[in-house]
Amino acid sequence: MILCCGEALIDMLPRQSTLGENAYAPYAGGAIFNTAIALGRLGIPTAFFTGLSDDMLGDVLRETLKASGVDDSPCAISSRPTTVAFVKLVNGSATYAFYDENTAGRMITVDDLPALGDDVEALHFGAISLIPDPCGGTYEALLAREQAKSVISLDPNIRPGFIKNKQAHHDRIMRMAAKSDIIKFSDEDLEWFGVNGDHDALAARWLDIGPKLVIITKGAEGAVGYTKAHRVE
Repeated sequence: MILCCGEALIDMLPRQSTLGENAYAPYAGGAIFNTAIALGRLGIPTAFFTGLSDDMLGDVLRETLKASGVDDSPCAISSRPTTVAFVKLVNGSATYAFYDENTAGRMITVDDLPALGDDVEALHFGAISLIPDPCGGTYEALLAREQAKSVISLDPNIRPGFIKNKQAHHDRIMRMAAKSDIIKFSDEDLEWFGVNGDHDALAARWLDIGPKLVIITKGAEGAVGYTKAHRVE
């Protein structure tokens, strides 16, 4: 089983009502949430860990997980609100109004960490859930706890607009990368880390940090995977 660990939120997307008025419709989302959904729909045994609210939006998230065959039993349930992101589209470009203060997802602590059975073989972390505390520190603690017995996958999925303390986030990703088996970057992620240039050389540097597999995605040009012995494109 793969345990996906990270944010689950409601994207409020602009729509038009039957009366022609501007309106918003709720959609379940979040990068790590979407990863869990995709794995579940592929028939891969998948579970999900985050903080979920017992409010009506939390119900939407849980129902979406269950409909995709994802086990939500590791989640920490509270009466705090669900994280909500309002999306504004202008000429095809999206801007966000993000409401995440004191939410169920953001406020999880190490006391909320689930006990994992032997059937959990891999854990996946990443995205904006690693930025704020206490949730970011909680996911980091879970990674450290499980690294010796499970495959660890990390997707930094950098979102500069959400990062208020670049150095702190940089340091967290570096600590987690050193304990991960797999790490995936986009060109934009690498640029945020201040490293540019030849992918082969960059991958070699990250492999020296700790991961056994480095994946660099290149948009429409596909992706390249690196180990210390192999390169696959």
